[in-house]
Amino acid sequence: MNVWVKTMAMVLPKLRKVNLSGYYNIDDSSLLHLCKNCEFLEEVMMLKCPFLTHDDVASAIRERPTLKSLFVRWRTNGRHDNIGANFIGSLVSLNGLTCLNLSSLRISDELLFSIAMGGLPLRRLVLQNCTSYNYVGIYSLLSKCRIQHLDLQNATFMNDHDVAELSLFLGDLVSINLSECSMLTDSAMFALVRNCPSLIEVKMEHTSLGEKSVDNSNSSMDCVLNHQLKSLHLTCNFQLLNENIILFASIFPNLQFLDLSSCHNISEEGICEVLRRCCKVRHLNLAYYSRVKLLRINFKVPELEVFNLSHTCVDDETLYMISKNCCGLLQLFLENCDEVTENGVKHVVENCTQLREVDLGGCDNVNANVTASVVFSSTSLRKVNAPPHFRISDREMKLL
Repeated sequence: MNVWVKTMAMVLPKLRKVNLSGYYNIDDSSLLHLCKNCEFLEEVMMLKCPFLTHDDVASAIRERPTLKSLFVRWRTNGRHDNIGANFIGSLVSLNGLTCLNLSSLRISDELLFSIAMGGLPLRRLVLQNCTSYNYVGIYSLLSKCRIQHLDLQNATFMNDHDVAELSLFLGDLVSINLSECSMLTDSAMFALVRNCPSLIEVKMEHTSLGEKSVDNSNSSMDCVLNHQLKSLHLTCNFQLLNENIILFASIFPNLQFLDLSSCHNISEEGICEVLRRCCKVRHLNLAYYSRVKLLRINFKVPELEVFNLSHTCVDDETLYMISKNCCGLLQLFLENCDEVTENGVKHVVENCTQLREVDLGGCDNVNANVTASVVFSSTSLRKVNAPPHFRISDREMKLL
């Protein structure tokens, strides 16, 4: 048994949370001792613990039936490493479990059936990158549990019809991650909007959003305004067009977070129309846009605080427009923006008086010698990722 685990259990008898991730010397006896002797333990996280198997975890958690949160990833033995009855039985015995994270494990429909039949009060379920389960298993579980936070990233079997059916059980849903479910289109998004009135956050990265024309989508016509949704993560949806994001902006007027990085078919006109309709946007990610200079932002975007324009073709004129109309910026990311110079940076620093962080990494045309004076002219800046060849003098270092 690991000595420090035994000591921790002795000196922290009221321990409620423990993260054992990365502790390579944790073994079955250590985990068992911890679960036996920490009677108030509610939350356990175990990642990268190579000496633990699912049978070890099963034996340990059976000793602590009051666990409320379990995040576990054990040593695998290849494609035959299926979760057995021992672990399933132990898991179902945790009748107060509200949070379960089994990311990247080989699970089964049998496991999901058992959780459903066990009546566990799950509110958060994370099956990101899990394999060997199917729609019938997740249907069974979601039909029995009142899930608020659901992560099914890389559930490649999911299609629009599946999401529409599952959404009928998700009236309490607050956030969902369906990224890398490559068959999902706008129809899946609209089904969630219609049937999940509490939904605040949607992640649908690397999907087929935009594949269906807005004009031909009956489901889009059924959507009404959704004032609840605050966050949309849509990176790498290569088929998204202006008409798609403008429709999203019309349906979600209270958006605060929008990630459209690497959505290459959206133009400057589309971005500007979104900003006009969603005037509460605080965080906007447009990284890896090859077409956008954003010279059309000639209107105030007062709530914008975080703007990521890394790996784009923005230039000094763009930064001038941003400095005049996005004066509330706190963070600006310009990594590898080759057309930006120190003149554009100066505009932003002078006019965005609350700016706390700026990333100029890889900006080869920003004069490194001028950057220091620009940075020191700001009373708000706290973090700067400097351009190449930036040097700071001893005198300037003392001022920091």
